[in-house]
Amino acid sequence: QMQLLESGGGLVQPGGSLRLSCAASGTILSIYTMSWHRQAPGKERELVAEITSGGRTNYADSVKGRFSISRDNAKNLVYLQMNNLKPEDAALYYCNAVIRNGGDREVADYWGQGTQVTVSS
Repeated sequence: QMQLLESGGGLVQPGGSLRLSCAASGTILSIYTMSWHRQAPGKERELVAEITSGGRTNYADSVKGRFSISRDNAKNLVYLQMNNLKPEDAALYYCNAVIRNGGDREVADYWGQGTQVTVSS
């Protein structure tokens, strides 16, 4: 059974930093693009950052220059370093990964349960 488990959320003051982690586990043959998304109350889920298996990255305009996505392919991990956090960054952050299952070799989209980020003084 494939699972994505996020960690690292919490409460931080404006201007502070947090580092989110997401670990993929299960019968994994390959992991393609990994990404972070967020959803604030009353808003749609939005892409924050994504990284391909080759390390190419893409960011939402709202986080460019403040957030950095990285991954450890050997450990099936993806990270999101968030600096200079703003109140508008507060949301439930979700990890997503496109994974080829080592069992049936099918490719599917997987989501974590989310980790809460609160930015408040």
